[in-house]
Formats: sequence, C-alpha cells, structure tokens
Amino acid sequence: MPPETSIENSYSWIRLTVSMALSTLGCVGMWSLVVALPAVQADFNAPRAEATLPYTLAIIGFMIGGIVIGRLTDRFGILPPLAGGTVLMSLGYVLTAFAPSLFVFALISGLTIGLGGAASFAPLVADVSLWFDKHRGLAISLAMAGSSLAGVVWPPIVQHAIAAYGWRQTHIGIGLFCLATMLPLSLVLLRRPVVRMAAREVAGSGSTMQTIGLPPSVTQGLLALAGICCCVAMAMPQVHLVAYCGDLGYGSARGAEMLAVMLGFSVASRFAFGWLLNLIGGLPTLLLGSAMQAMALALYLPFNGLVSLYVVSAIFGLAQGGIVPSYAVIIRELFPAREAGFRVSLAISVTLAGMALGAWMAGAIYDWTGSYASALVNGIAWNIVNMAITAWLLQRQRRCAVGAFAAA
Repeated sequence: MPPETSIENSYSWIRLTVSMALSTLGCVGMWSLVVALPAVQADFNAPRAEATLPYTLAIIGFMIGGIVIGRLTDRFGILPPLAGGTVLMSLGYVLTAFAPSLFVFALISGLTIGLGGAASFAPLVADVSLWFDKHRGLAISLAMAGSSLAGVVWPPIVQHAIAAYGWRQTHIGIGLFCLATMLPLSLVLLRRPVVRMAAREVAGSGSTMQTIGLPPSVTQGLLALAGICCCVAMAMPQVHLVAYCGDLGYGSARGAEMLAVMLGFSVASRFAFGWLLNLIGGLPTLLLGSAMQAMALALYLPFNGLVSLYVVSAIFGLAQGGIVPSYAVIIRELFPAREAGFRVSLAISVTLAGMALGAWMAGAIYDWTGSYASALVNGIAWNIVNMAITAWLLQRQRRCAVGAFAAA
C-alpha cells in the first residue's frame, strides 16, 4: 500500500502567512486595552482592579466567541465568521471612544472587541491545523505567533497614539484601520480544506480511551483546567507590566517597550517550540514550557531595575512561547480532525479565562497589598498546578503507549 501523500502544499504556507497577519491585526484587543489601562484609569478615576475590567470582559469575549466561532467554522468554514467578527470588532473600537463611563466602556469591550476579535485567534489556529500534517506542530506555533506579534506591533503604536491624541481618538483609528485591512486579507481564506481522514484521525470520540485512558470529556476538561492555571500565571506580567513600570517610576512608555520585548521573544521562541512539538509531541512540550514559565516568573521577584526588567521580560517571553500552541497540538493528537474547529478553539479559548482571572486577581492583590510581589507568588502557585496536571496526563499517555505496545 503506497504511503499517503501529504496534504501540505504551497497554498498551505500562503494561508498560514495570511492567518498570521490576520491574527496580528485582529488580536489588537488583547494588547491595546493593556496599554490604555493607565489612561483609562485616570480618565474615569477608577482603582486598579476596576480599571482592568474592560480587559477582563474583552478576554471573556475572546473566550466565549472563540468557542462559538470554532463550532461555526466546522460547519461553514473560517471566512464567514472571520468577516463578521472583523466588522463587529471594528465597530466596537469606534463605540468605545464615546463611552461615558468605565462600565459602558467595559461592556462594549466584551461584547464587540472580545467577541469580534475572537475569530482572529483560536478558530484561525484550528483552521491552519487542517492544512498541515508533516509540519503541523510548527504551523500551529506560527499561527499562534500572530497574537504575540500583535503584542510586539501594537503596544508601541497605541502608546504613542494615546500620548499624542488620547485613548478615545486612538480607538477610532484602530477600528477603521482593522476594517480596511482585515476584510481584504480574509478573502485569501475563501477555499475550504478537504480533510483527509487518516487512520489516526478517524478514531471515534473514544480514541482518548486508547491514547490516554480517559473519556474525551474528561481529557478536554483537564486540558481546560491546565490552560486556565498556566494563564493565570501568565497574566500578571503581560497585563500589568505597563502599570508596574509606571508604579516604579519608569513610565508607561518603558512598560510598553518591555511588553513588546517580551512578546517579540515569545514569537522567536515559537520557532523552537514548533520544532520541539514535531519532535516530542504536545504534552512533553507543555510540561517543559510550563516549568520554564514558573522559573521566569520567579525572576520578577528579586529584580526591579530598569535594565533587569527588560532582561527578565525577554526571558519570560522565551519561556512561555510554546505553552498555548501545545494545547492545540495535544487536541489534534488525541481527537479526530472533524472536531478540530470546536475542540482546538475550546482548548485555546479557555486559556483566556485564565488570562482574565489572572488579570483581575493581580489587580485585586495589588489594591490589597500595595505591591505586585504577592501577585507574582500567586501566579507561581497556579503555574505549579498546571505542571502537576500535565505531568499526570503525560504519565497516563506513556503508560497507555507501553500497554498498547505490549499487547501488539
């Protein structure tokens, strides 16, 4: 029997490139609200925890929207929900510029920027995974890099625009720019994939019983819990770094630069982690990335000098770059391709619940204690829970593999 030909071709790589660009543009909501936090807090005269509410609701919108849109992409393809999400997100940015209160601003952020932008995040990654087999780990990592590239590109631009024009005018500009660029780019994704059900992918919903010894719902649930835990830890530096630098007297601009450095190194690490995902698989890569993130997070405790914070932020970016892509690879390893849109979107989207929870917790702990030290310790504790879940799942996977080999 001749070997099955690869589903990869030149269009697969073109599609990946366009998906990265769309994700870079569409995930602006993950970062613009972070950079705008000090200006919004001052404008509405709100405490730190309340000022993070727009970001928190936007991330919840990203999470819920990703799950719903993931289901829609399984049925209709990526283009219709992506185009609709682009229009909704762009409209939301314009509407927030006229928000009369923090509550209204936060509500609009969740219902439009979050829900609309969600189409550019997890569903795009799920779609990319259907166009690759030999280099799937690398492709997923690069597709995920779009959201990190957004963190490199947008913070300095938004910071400069806010300083020059104010956050309200900046939001109007973001909305119009995304609408004008994303809709034409999305047309490249018009073609729908022909999913070749390889033997390893047509195993029914009970395939996780053979590969990991757990029902599909339990496996997905544990991965969701692990994703929440790791992103609670991830949220403190990513969401509060700009405000933290302001508290230390370095200014918000330095914090925005550090955030760009962090995300830039995160993008670079995606290449290495993508290669590693192809080599050793999803669960081992997730465990390694989680351990590296815990160690990098701990470095923020003793170092708060300007230069040292740049260095620690770069280390943190390198450490966490492969964590979230690992969940998408794990799902593709354990579940059939016909469920990819929903399950990959679910696995990635719930990590945003961890980001939202972690952002709020760090702000609340700061308001309570007056510093971010306790928030960092809290993040490390959640990270350890993630490592424990991942190690347990990896142990079960290896035990099932040994059992299957012995029975063969």
